[in-house]
Amino acid sequence: MATQATTQHHFSLLRIAITLQTLTIFLQAVSAGILLTASYGETLHSVGARVMYGASMLYVLAAVLAWKPGGGSPRHIGQASGFLALASIQVVLGIAHVPSVHLPLGVLMFGLSVLALARR
Repeated sequence: MATQATTQHHFSLLRIAITLQTLTIFLQAVSAGILLTASYGETLHSVGARVMYGASMLYVLAAVLAWKPGGGSPRHIGQASGFLALASIQVVLGIAHVPSVHLPLGVLMFGLSVLALARR
């Protein structure tokens, strides 16, 4: 009984992490729009990038906890690590000011994150 409760707890943490990641990616799209129209947009987008990256790291941690002590599938670790790799590429492209790749990658990340959330 306690094992089932622990498993449920780890899977709910995983769902929360994916939800947070999805929300932060969406907010990055919003802040990108603000970036085009307001003087504070660059600061907002920069702070949002750090929060989104942190959410991606939380997703990796939640995936590991859902797998090892939680008894879940290790495939979540691969997905979470993939998101972290995409987030890393996204940050580098943003800093390098390569919008031709940065924007489509952001859209892809949002779509993949929504898909991961729907599967959860």
